Amino acid sequence: MAYRFKLGEPVPEGIKRIVREEIEAAARHLSGQGETDRDEAVHEARKSIKKIRGVLRLVRQELGDIYRVENARFRDIGRQLSQFRDAGASIETFDALRKRYRGEMDGRTLASIRRRLKARKKQAELQVNLAAVLDGMAAALREAAPGVSAWPLAKDGFAAIAPGLEATFREGQRSMSRARKHPLPENYHEWRKRVKAHWYHIRLLESLWSPGMRMYEKRLKDLETALGEDHNLVVLHGKVLVEPEIGQLPRLIRKYQKELRDNALDLGAHIYEEKPGHFSRRVQQLWDGWQSTKTTGAKAAVSAPV
Repeated sequence: MAYRFKLGEPVPEGIKRIVREEIEAAARHLSGQGETDRDEAVHEARKSIKKIRGVLRLVRQELGDIYRVENARFRDIGRQLSQFRDAGASIETFDALRKRYRGEMDGRTLASIRRRLKARKKQAELQVNLAAVLDGMAAALREAAPGVSAWPLAKDGFAAIAPGLEATFREGQRSMSRARKHPLPENYHEWRKRVKAHWYHIRLLESLWSPGMRMYEKRLKDLETALGEDHNLVVLHGKVLVEPEIGQLPRLIRKYQKELRDNALDLGAHIYEEKPGHFSRRVQQLWDGWQSTKTTGAKAAVSAPV
């Protein structure tokens, strides 16, 4: 399974192949096939759902109304999974925060908070019969897979993906500007979603990466990680506020958030420094160069001695 376009594969076929592969991957994780850690299975399934939505955004203009229907379908599944994933992510973020600021809080207080976070997570899972819910999601995903083949995609080549690539880049610029001017949690979270979609688009183009694009992808990943950790801190903060004793934890959360957001804005300034149209044309040059290797290879095969 490869989350990227293949040389010689028409773009419509590539889009459909990738979506079907990610649907199957998500369903496999949710049904517990080959997984021993349920938290990890939910995490991997969510990643596949986000990859699917990234692909959808790339061709949303051509899909039209079908985009809205399919995006809503996968968005709703992703939101259900988020309810389970956020509890586990909060514990992971709590552990990372405790390690980062070791010595700045009382160990007994931290241990008490962690036990209660674990207990609430377990209780929530028992209340909804998590195993049955995940099996139902897996079945719903597999039912959706056959319809992907009927998606009305006709455009091929770079022209098929250029509008989506450029639009997502532009949305990321605007979301960054909004987060800088109005540093509210929801604005940073919205920016993270736009960065995530753009990162998935760049990953789809991995076969044509130049050294410069590899560095660009790394910066995007670092930015997505920083914004993701910021969101996890927001969720964690909401959970620990109900604890009877939290000590310095809220202060340390705010301290770490400032570091993450300062880093994110610095990375974003580099990533979004050019205009969307210029970025799209730069990627098209890489695409055209990559496609030319197909023609060169075919000519070489024809002229090769028998």
